[in-house]
Amino acid sequence: MKKTLVLSVIASTMIMAGGDLAPAPVVEAEADWGEVFGQSRTFYIDRTYMGIVNNNRNSLATGGYIGYKTPDFNGLTAAVAAYGTFNLGIHDITPVQDAGTWAKYDPALYGRGGENYAFIGQAYLNYKFSNTNIKAGRMRLDTPLAGADDARMLPNLFESVVVSNTDIENTTLIAGHVFRETVGTFGNIYNGGALGLTSGYGLGMQEALSGDFVNMGTVALGSKDANGNFVDNETSGVSVLAAVYTGIEGLKVQAWDYIAWDILNAVYLDGDYTIAVNEAAKVKLSAQYINEQDIGDRLAGSVDTNYIAGKITGVYNDFSAYAAYSTTGDSNTDTGGNVITPWGGMPAYTQGMVTRHQFFANTDAWKVAAVYNLKEYGVKAVAYYASFDVGLGNIYVPDNAWKATESGWDVTYKVEQVEGLSLRARANYPRDFKEGLDWDEYRIIANYNF
Repeated sequence: MKKTLVLSVIASTMIMAGGDLAPAPVVEAEADWGEVFGQSRTFYIDRTYMGIVNNNRNSLATGGYIGYKTPDFNGLTAAVAAYGTFNLGIHDITPVQDAGTWAKYDPALYGRGGENYAFIGQAYLNYKFSNTNIKAGRMRLDTPLAGADDARMLPNLFESVVVSNTDIENTTLIAGHVFRETVGTFGNIYNGGALGLTSGYGLGMQEALSGDFVNMGTVALGSKDANGNFVDNETSGVSVLAAVYTGIEGLKVQAWDYIAWDILNAVYLDGDYTIAVNEAAKVKLSAQYINEQDIGDRLAGSVDTNYIAGKITGVYNDFSAYAAYSTTGDSNTDTGGNVITPWGGMPAYTQGMVTRHQFFANTDAWKVAAVYNLKEYGVKAVAYYASFDVGLGNIYVPDNAWKATESGWDVTYKVEQVEGLSLRARANYPRDFKEGLDWDEYRIIANYNF
């Protein structure tokens, strides 16, 4: 948001020319007052369970964030943003008042126990000089294994320091350290259970809801054992090193190393190579790999996991389609070969909208999807189908193997008449999320970005 400041200087002396006052020239200067930014989000979700559970739950909430960023002062800027969510109360009793009514609510739009809340989610300093950028404070992160996972009302946010540099041609180098996290509203789906560990949410995520920033070790592993006794799982946080290279035409490769002190070391590799067939058509080949090993005090026990995936994408004008496949191994470790992702990172090619079983041990998964992007009309439509052959070593229902599937669609419309406004409708239809558990889910989302 910039304002024009008009400076005028009136002469203090009178020029004797008929007694008229001679005006001084008007000088216009541009003053930068910084900018206001944010997003207003209204979200409706409806899920109907079928099978071993028969229930309908739905929720409607509004919220988002609003922030202010200062003008640039010799490369230094600062920003602060407040986040919040408010239940619009489509049921007679609020969920925190009646446990029975809570079963009618989808919890993924609210805070701990279904509460409304607001907090300062971003508060950082950013300094840019030459080809180096340093950012420190509360912020949003979008990295492969630690990220916002902005799938419901409010995202995950972090307290961290991130340094990036582009001195090497076609290469971005990144180094950072993450101290604490507050878990977004999506975390309520997992409620701190074992399923969350392979789906982006740790055993201690309940402690980090409602805008509470909690130590990264506690978010991952919680502060209580199975008997409810206090356990000190606080760590020094998570250090991150990364390199992204785009120096060969059509090729992008990236490597990330996450050092979760006294828990595990996670390596993430990803590569894309795009081949132009002609002006209208191209093919993209992609591969990704995750390896995790325990380190230090091994607070999560012994860890030894691997995940590998490949994807092929075809593009023709506004239409594209892809097919992806992934597989995990197994091990005798305490995590049994399950890939642990407790800090919101979810980069897998084969994940569904809600089914994230691709990180279970002994599991093969595949996914196909088609995308039609009508840019001239502001419309993007996606349809997909994913299948998961879940192995016996899975962390969700141990010693049980089954096949889970999920189909769904996603349509986004950018409203041309209102800049920044987009409307989105999404649906997913998991079958045998675990054996006998199915549901149909629909979402309607209105986002206004400014």
